[in-house]
Amino acid sequence: MKASAILIEKLKEFEGLSLTAYKAVKSERYYTIGYGHYGKDVTKSMRITEQEATRLLEADVERIERDIETLGLHLNQDQHDAVCSFCFNLGVSRFSHSTLCKKIRANAFDPSIAYEFKRWVYAGGRVMRGLVKRRQWELSRYFSLDGQNEEKA
Repeated sequence: MKASAILIEKLKEFEGLSLTAYKAVKSERYYTIGYGHYGKDVTKSMRITEQEATRLLEADVERIERDIETLGLHLNQDQHDAVCSFCFNLGVSRFSHSTLCKKIRANAFDPSIAYEFKRWVYAGGRVMRGLVKRRQWELSRYFSLDGQNEEKA
């Protein structure tokens, strides 16, 4: 399954765009650039265009999708988008070891999955408004509550 255009636009919104490399926290190992692209390929003085940022985002999403496929989850498009957003933010490894993943694997329509999404809103021990907003979108998308479960032309 592939990310919807809706997901790509939401990731751009959630991540924001930086055409220059930065470290959100000085202690981070690598730099970030574009729409949340993070890794050893990003150097301190790196600059990119918006088109390059979109290409990096799409490549990052494709990698996440390949990793999610190995988890053996049976997801519809809305669920796939929600899980991809979650993994883009926190990583597939953290997701794969989470109670959220275990519940999805056991029963993708279990209502208690909503609670599991809502637990992941902390950074540095504090609730972050941006994470609350993102988890709410993921939850709504997962359960097709956002009224946008059809691709728009």
